[in-house]
Amino acid sequence: MPKRVVIGMSGGVDSTVAAALLKEKGYEVIGVTMRLWDGEEEGSCCSLSSVEDARRACIKLGIDYHVLDFRSDFEKNVVDYFVDEYKSARTPNPCIACNRFLKFDAMLDKARILDADYIATGHYARVGYDERLKRFVLRRARAEAKDQTYVLYSLTQRQLSKMILPLGEMSDKEEVRETARRLGLDVADKPDSQEICFVPDNDYASFIERYDGSKSEPGDFVDSSGNVIGRHKGIINYTIGQRKGLGVAFGRPMFVTRIDPETNRVTLGEKGSEFSSSLVADRLNFITFDNADFEPFEALAKVRYAAKPARCRVEPIGGGLAKVGFDEPQRAVTPGQAVVFYDMDFDVVIGGGTIKG
Repeated sequence: MPKRVVIGMSGGVDSTVAAALLKEKGYEVIGVTMRLWDGEEEGSCCSLSSVEDARRACIKLGIDYHVLDFRSDFEKNVVDYFVDEYKSARTPNPCIACNRFLKFDAMLDKARILDADYIATGHYARVGYDERLKRFVLRRARAEAKDQTYVLYSLTQRQLSKMILPLGEMSDKEEVRETARRLGLDVADKPDSQEICFVPDNDYASFIERYDGSKSEPGDFVDSSGNVIGRHKGIINYTIGQRKGLGVAFGRPMFVTRIDPETNRVTLGEKGSEFSSSLVADRLNFITFDNADFEPFEALAKVRYAAKPARCRVEPIGGGLAKVGFDEPQRAVTPGQAVVFYDMDFDVVIGGGTIKG
């Protein structure tokens, strides 16, 4: 009997090729798409057209296909979280929240119902088993420019033990598209989806105001000494490290260094003030060891998806928190974003957490 695998299908080239590769290897493949949000923009990963693209791909591949309705859970665990974080002067990453609370657990549940052995996605990353650690590990993709381990750091041993990532060994995105052309798949040249499926045009502030009817009240820009130096449009319009779009001319570059929802003040600093030598992280998840075994360690860390890895020391400080000290100050360390730790070879994901401050 061939092994059965449930794969998340977005209708894009990555997940479609991943499904095709699994079938080529002899797996019994079942495609699933999660219906997450009403009114999705065309081109997003969960729009109606993407659902139809996924359905057509599964028909062409000759595999079963299911659509799962997770709109209520998505709104509660991702959209509400996104809005609350922004209103609390944090900058969330909804894709990480979606992975953590919905996608992989939901696929595992569906796999159990369908008596499947594995789950799979079109993410660019690799999963393996480390005999020395006696644990499953998450490794960076061969296609370094496409690596997505930053948004997968919250995976658990249970999830990793059942996971297959067929694109992890691909050299680059063009190899994926060439594979799609070889297989005659219609999505070979389909553009990549936008980053956040429920926010049209990346206008977060307008989305939040429409979503819950709240208005972000104008307030004061202040300098590091607390002196008022201008007026801002509402705190949801700003993020740590921001320089452009402040709406006020100061005659010199100024950067957002602090956002205080209690006083409705945004602190600005001159060039250099946007760098930090340390941070505190919460909501920790470690892959290469149990959270309870957390002892100080050296690592490479990324404080944003596109950030370069930076040497650091990570140590527990109690209360489920970790302090991260960097060898060199990092730009725009932003509360709400993830900090993800890698081994010193920048290959294996140690774990990560959410930047608290």
